[in-house]
Formats: sequence, C-alpha cells, structure tokens
Amino acid sequence: MKDYTSQHYASRTHEKMREVLMDPNAEGPEVHYHMIRGGNNQNITVWEPGKVGDEYIKTYGHYHVGDISETYRVLSGEGIAVVQKRATGSDGAPIDDEIEGIFVVHIKPGDALFMPSGWGHLVVNTGSGFLVTIDDSPVSFDKIDPVSLPGHADYESVKEMRGFNYYVVERDSQPVLVKNPLYKKVPEVEIIEASEYPFKK
Repeated sequence: MKDYTSQHYASRTHEKMREVLMDPNAEGPEVHYHMIRGGNNQNITVWEPGKVGDEYIKTYGHYHVGDISETYRVLSGEGIAVVQKRATGSDGAPIDDEIEGIFVVHIKPGDALFMPSGWGHLVVNTGSGFLVTIDDSPVSFDKIDPVSLPGHADYESVKEMRGFNYYVVERDSQPVLVKNPLYKKVPEVEIIEASEYPFKK
C-alpha cells in the first residue's frame, strides 16, 4: 500500500488568497488556513483568526464539479458559510456572474452543513480563535496537487469573479455582507442559523 502521508497537508497562503479578496492589496497573515486531506474522507480545515483589511479570513471558495457533495461539521470556533448557485444559460453552462440561489449561514460547534452538487461554498472565520471543521470531500492522490486544489472542484470561476458574490466584513465588531461589484445578479440575503438551512443529507 502506497504511503501518501507526506501529501496530506497543504496551506493557503496570503499570496494565493489575493486573487479572491475584497481588497487584494490589504495586509494579512502569511497563511490564511491549513488543510489536512485524505484521512479516509475525513478532511480537516483550520482557519487562522483575524482579517485582511476589514474582511474576515476565509477559504478560497469553489464549485463542485460533477455529482459531488460534501458535509462540513464544525468542531471548534465560529464562522459563516456562504453557499451559492450560479444561473445557467440556454446551453446548460453556468453563468459565473449571475447567482440564482444563496444561503449565508452562521455556524458554531456541533453544526453540520450539507453542500449539494452544483453549488459553490466558502467558509469564513468570524471568531477570535481558530475555526476547525471536518468534512467528507473525496480526495484522490493520483491528481496533481490534490490537497490544495482537488480535481473535483472549480476554483477558476471564483478567481475570475474575485471571490463569491458577497464578502463578509467586520463593521462595529459584527459581520456584515458586502456585495461583490463584479456580479451582475446578486440576490438579497440575510444571515441565518444552521437550523434554518434547508439542505439536509
């Protein structure tokens, strides 16, 4: 049996995250979050606390490619998940700058969020310490850089739009949503609790 343990860890650096930040020139920590992948579909993500400018530390964000879904379970900390679905054109292809569905969910320890196929998601750390989650996303170590950029995920569309359709920023010590001006269609949304989130596994 091949030993993949040396490939289990990856980090997402500030330099990489500039591609999807509200203010790509703002200063931030050298590493935004840490990923441990491939533990029999038990993957761990740890977010650093803090902000980049006014924007809270977040994951890069991606859309699932193909019939892939996953469930995030919150082990420690507090945050916000942004889950969005792109509109589709007459040819069935997604329209990157038009969002037809979105949920913004406050998450805390014990919460579980199901991320359905066809939707994109990112998670934001709004707490004062680490945010830690476990998920069941599949990982194949036969792919190039499978931990940092897994092959079942579309990151390029998020890069083109410089992030998701909302940024989560701090205002008066509270998280608020700021629209990404690159999107043509952005539904209005409010932050809900995980108990109100409609998708269940």
